[in-house]
Amino acid sequence: MTTYVLTAIGDDRPGLVAALAAAVDEQGGNWVDSQLALLAGKFAGIVQVDLPDERVGAFLESLPALADEVGLAVEATAGAPEGRATTPHRALRLHLLGQDRTGMVREVTSALRSQGATIDGLRSWTREAPEGGGMLFEAEAELRLPTAADEGDVRDALETIAAELMVDLELDDAE
Repeated sequence: MTTYVLTAIGDDRPGLVAALAAAVDEQGGNWVDSQLALLAGKFAGIVQVDLPDERVGAFLESLPALADEVGLAVEATAGAPEGRATTPHRALRLHLLGQDRTGMVREVTSALRSQGATIDGLRSWTREAPEGGGMLFEAEAELRLPTAADEGDVRDALETIAAELMVDLELDDAE
């Protein structure tokens, strides 16, 4: 079996996921994991599939037809070989809430990068603040911190920018 990561985007409409699932199934593939979303009227997804080695070529050749058939542009990238060892790490969960302003994601991710943290998952959104208080920005992230790194240093780096950005943040063990 060969693992592929698919990225898909198209104008939202019924049947996009079904068309992609059919393309995987028709080649004997297995839909392993996915994250799908609707953003600004666009369907966007990332999907991990496993395909029989002998069917990979036919599968890759079938993907451009999805754009013509249902308006779904799909790109396939070979995944990492199975059994690839991951370095020891500590899993953390981050939650952030504050007044929305430009540059927030950049500031937070730069602070995380400075401490060697890897972002395994990130979801962010905006919503109206109560009583007409403008827009709030909220984010949740799953982080991976090398075991050699100090969680206190990560917390300090995030608290420094939290004060500058005027946001509340929580950093907890994910395990």
